[in-house]
Amino acid sequence: MIPKTARKLEVARLSHNFREATRVVETPVQMPAEGQVLVRNMYAGVNASDINMAAGVYPMGDTPFDIGVESSGEIVAVGAGVDHVRVGDHVMMLNVGGGYRDYALANALDVVPIPAASAEITALMVGALTASVALYEAGKMTGGETVLITAAAGGVGAFAVQFAKQAGNHVIGTCSTDAKAETLKALGCDRVVNYKREDLGAVLSAEYPDGVNLVLENVGGKLFDDAVDNLAVLGRLVVNGFISEYLSGPVDVTAPRLYQKLLWQSRMVHGFILGHFAEAIPAHLQRILIDYGAGKISAQVDPTVFKGVDSIVDAVEYMYDGRNNGKIIITY
Repeated sequence: MIPKTARKLEVARLSHNFREATRVVETPVQMPAEGQVLVRNMYAGVNASDINMAAGVYPMGDTPFDIGVESSGEIVAVGAGVDHVRVGDHVMMLNVGGGYRDYALANALDVVPIPAASAEITALMVGALTASVALYEAGKMTGGETVLITAAAGGVGAFAVQFAKQAGNHVIGTCSTDAKAETLKALGCDRVVNYKREDLGAVLSAEYPDGVNLVLENVGGKLFDDAVDNLAVLGRLVVNGFISEYLSGPVDVTAPRLYQKLLWQSRMVHGFILGHFAEAIPAHLQRILIDYGAGKISAQVDPTVFKGVDSIVDAVEYMYDGRNNGKIIITY
């Protein structure tokens, strides 16, 4: 039975402090219009970009507004004209504003049918898609190269390690704890750098004198600088994020302009937002689902349990404390 009201997390005011920016509210459950479905969320993914949405770094419109990017669950109602999915089907969604709530409306053509909703399959929607599209489309990944993944034990990084290894590359992964290092070794990393124990720049210059061919950079700060300094001739660095500055805002630096480090080695730095590669998403998602179903890739989900809408703020803070080992998932 569909309730008349349900709970959601919304951004009430813009702030880099996620707890201060958000509030839990009770809201009417709307039935689907033509071409829509209503989904009872069962799982939702937590992303570093949640902070940027709450702070207004990403243009989200006037407050209050809904957040939460990815979720999976069960269709509980369908609108007129919807015949390719039905009540009882399980689906996953990339639906901005649809993740951090008990019930979500979505365009029927945008939901992806899945055998059964789970924490693991939910992790594919943003984490695996971002890793795959960033590496192959923006980074032009091939085989036989040296690939560096920063924040390699995170929701994107763990998939990136697997994709880079499957393509036949030597993979370096960075992390911040010994437990994460063990996870990365199990995923196939050839060299793990715990940057709390080793200096990434020193490791790269000593062990990879010819440089790194491709970098998927998620952290920013010193790790970004070290990666740029150690790019090979024709090396490519894809900026997927810079979580080290999401809470503090931009950090001022005094240094030679970046072109001084790029020109002489024909290096490239490429910004990356998944939505700008929309045309590539369907093919990548299809391959990801096939490989996941065949056991060729695994979803690294953090074991910490976060239950319901009330737990979302705690989950985001847990991520920014650097405690997660894999993708953080909210269970409804």
